[in-house]
Amino acid sequence: MKLFGTDGVRGKAGDFLDAMTVLKLAKAAGIYFRKHSTTKRILVGKDTRRSGYMIENALVSGLTAVGYDVIQIGPMPTPAIAYLTESMRCDAGIMISASHNPYEDNGIKFFDNHGNKLSVACEKAIEDIFNDNDAMINEQVTGRDIGASKRIDDVIGRYIVSIKSSFPKDLSLHGLRIVLDCANGAAYKVGPTILEELGADVIVINNKPNGFNINENCGAMHPEATAKLVREYRADIGLALDGDADRLVVIDDKGEIVDGDKLIGALCKYLNERKLLQGNACVATVMSNKALEDYLAKDKIELYRSDVGDKYVLEVMQAKGINFGGEQSGHIIFSDVAKTGDGLASALQVLALVLKSGKKASEVLNPFSLYPQILHNMKVTEKIPLDKLEGLEAILKPIREKGIRDLIRYSGTENKIRLLLEGKKKKDVEESMETLIAFFKKALWKRN
Repeated sequence: MKLFGTDGVRGKAGDFLDAMTVLKLAKAAGIYFRKHSTTKRILVGKDTRRSGYMIENALVSGLTAVGYDVIQIGPMPTPAIAYLTESMRCDAGIMISASHNPYEDNGIKFFDNHGNKLSVACEKAIEDIFNDNDAMINEQVTGRDIGASKRIDDVIGRYIVSIKSSFPKDLSLHGLRIVLDCANGAAYKVGPTILEELGADVIVINNKPNGFNINENCGAMHPEATAKLVREYRADIGLALDGDADRLVVIDDKGEIVDGDKLIGALCKYLNERKLLQGNACVATVMSNKALEDYLAKDKIELYRSDVGDKYVLEVMQAKGINFGGEQSGHIIFSDVAKTGDGLASALQVLALVLKSGKKASEVLNPFSLYPQILHNMKVTEKIPLDKLEGLEAILKPIREKGIRDLIRYSGTENKIRLLLEGKKKKDVEESMETLIAFFKKALWKRN
């Protein structure tokens, strides 16, 4: 059974992710982590989905069955689990969340004892144990070796203090009006508390989760409501989080949604000016606009690209000795502050940038213009490896000679090919996309 995707295990709760599968996965993970255990404790948190109760109880059953003690801390942001796992000296941390997906889905994300997401090799090792029936039976414990669980409700304060401490001590949010959209998710308590304790006038929306309304027409996936309120209340800025609060979308004082690449560019330059940018570089994904790369190059800042996913961004950051990176979708990583993408930590850095600049958000968060970019998803009947596709290089050569960047890849879950073209001239990009679509229709679509 294939379990892990690009960000942990994710699927429809009660279907792919049912109680028995979760219990079995918890046993496999416990067996894996036990090999290098120092405390025999694992931390478990969740977002606000109703199915979190089912999954949490199944996780506890599986982990205690192989000898682990479990600390349950209830609804908390994903980055809080990463932080608290290391802070509380646990062998591992587990977050129950499907991030920005609708409430019907849920997921399980694992962190090691340092609060880092697991590597592909570690995930494979857990999956191998999951599929080894003998190991699953033989590694169970009995008697006094069976684990216990307890719920702790006061760890929220530790995370709040850690995030607040990342905000420059010479700054205050007094006089700043902020619209905060909590997406009816995991940050519905910590988000408003952090901003209010730093002095902001906070207008909070979507902070009443009922188990079913997480990400529903709100938050980072639907920031239009936040933008509308920014205009109505004449707020200085809007901040929209997703269900597990590892993603941030910013709305400026004009009620305009700030593009993720522009946000990365502005923050990178801010860190560089303060001499806080390690490696004189940052990391973005293959999806980021080349205008970001050209903008940073003006200050001799190198842009490295990773595969899509904040886990892969972080891997390149660690390999290159870089402390800043992100995805245009809103996952932004300040590794000096957080172990993974953290919407609230990122929000405080954005606010610090705006305050230090002495300008309005609409001025400072719009540092360059994006190049025309077209993304086209196209159904195919077969997935022929791109390097085996006859005629593809001949089609791409004149496109690339026009200075157009291309990214072509198959979907990992659907019979689709994803085509991305980007260049300085919109007409060239449009014409090149038409050429590509015609080629792939002929090459990858079989008619009966």
